[in-house]
Amino acid sequence: MARRPLPRILSNGTAQIAKSRELARTAADSATDVLHPLITVTRGLRRLAAAGRRKWAATPKDRRGPLLFLVASVVLIVALVPYGPLLAVITLMAAAAWTGRERTPPPATGPDEAQIGRLQSLYDALVPYFSAADDPAPLYAHGGDWEKAFASYDFDDDGRISHLLVHYPAYFTDGEPDSRARIEHLLHAKSGRGREYHFDWDEEGNELTVTVLAPLPTDIAAQRFVTAPGETVLGFTDPADVQRTLPLTHGAEQRDVPPVVWRTGARSTEPHLLITGEPGAGTTTLLRSIALQALQHGDVVVVDGGGTGEYACLTGREGVLAVECSTGGALASLEWAAHETERRLIAANRARQAGHPSPDDIRNPLWILLDRPSALGHLAAADGREDPQSLLQTPLRHGRAAGVTVVIAEHLENLDSIGDAVRQHTRARVVLGTASATELEAVLGAPPHTTPTRDVPPGRGYARLGTGPVLRLQVPATPDPYDDATSEAQRRAVLDLLPERTTPADAAEQLPSGIAGVAVAEG
Repeated sequence: MARRPLPRILSNGTAQIAKSRELARTAADSATDVLHPLITVTRGLRRLAAAGRRKWAATPKDRRGPLLFLVASVVLIVALVPYGPLLAVITLMAAAAWTGRERTPPPATGPDEAQIGRLQSLYDALVPYFSAADDPAPLYAHGGDWEKAFASYDFDDDGRISHLLVHYPAYFTDGEPDSRARIEHLLHAKSGRGREYHFDWDEEGNELTVTVLAPLPTDIAAQRFVTAPGETVLGFTDPADVQRTLPLTHGAEQRDVPPVVWRTGARSTEPHLLITGEPGAGTTTLLRSIALQALQHGDVVVVDGGGTGEYACLTGREGVLAVECSTGGALASLEWAAHETERRLIAANRARQAGHPSPDDIRNPLWILLDRPSALGHLAAADGREDPQSLLQTPLRHGRAAGVTVVIAEHLENLDSIGDAVRQHTRARVVLGTASATELEAVLGAPPHTTPTRDVPPGRGYARLGTGPVLRLQVPATPDPYDDATSEAQRRAVLDLLPERTTPADAAEQLPSGIAGVAVAEG
């Protein structure tokens, strides 16, 4: 039997239903617009009737009789006056329309009294810095108007300033760091302490933009970052400072976060990194995070000068050539690294002279991670041995061409023990923890454009890659998985990133690549 076609009402009924709904919605909106005056009057009559009932219920019983007599007299007078009933109906409709109007309060268009007081106080505090005695038309003067000086402003829920655009006179010395620092310190103190402010100076327009920065996320755990070979994620920063984001997983959610990416390799302008900070600021955490990322495409040599065992999880893993804690083992590993750098340079030079590509055994990047070199130098000096930093001169000077990257972490109070070769060749810098503006400028080479807070979480600091800008930095949480204080989620995140174990952790190892006589002592 031939199939009978479905009725048209069933075949295209969905489209007709959708069209009918749209027509009904349009008709309802049109009717609402047309009947809006009637709806307003009806609402007003209902409100007037409710007010009358409340008035009658609130009137004592002994006064209800005179009240009824008064109402009846008014009704009689209105009825006897010419056009009285018509005027009464018009008056009633007008009162109903006024009572039934929408009573949504208009949004506030300006600051309230408390906010005006804050702005005026801030203006008065800036008068000594932005005024001159011989200025014929001063922008800042005692008892002046703050509205001319502050072009725009915003307040947070607590009533404190969150954004401010300040105009200042052209004769202010905005090109001098000391003058800027005084203004930034004043704005920080008057706008509310405990927050981090960003100062953007527009010298051409004589404007200063003050913005309260949101705290950087501290709940980002260690994970596989979507990066190319030669790229290492140091941490995460503000969205306005970088033009790139990385997709990150946070539990069952996924979000995009702006990273601070450090590029290494033959074409890198900052091939080596120096990390510093106070004890407990997160320097070891950052070093461990870099090691996990480096193991994806290269080999790693770890020298733990502090001897705390923070890198025990890397021992015996694939790609980890050594994890040293003792002075002898550290010197042997760094000496091997220097010879390996020279070998790579010679092999690359011979390949270029012969017109061949680089050999495979020198293409794999080599990472030298040195934690607390000052402690190793002190122990080496006590034993009458050379400073381990002297063995880093060859990897630091020729590491870019040989594919060798050096990362050094040192406490801020021991930064004076860092040698000149390390200071000269570590153009990428990271400062973690609380540090003064003078210390930040001494390490990074430039002051940050933000005001550091007194209390910061672990892994929080600043980073500067070469001559680039100073960026806020939050290191991803990469704790020691063998530490009892580590949560189960963070422990599992780090363990999932570790390569497979190829050698028992407690077994003696020997450095690869055919370097005979160099033993690796397990600390």
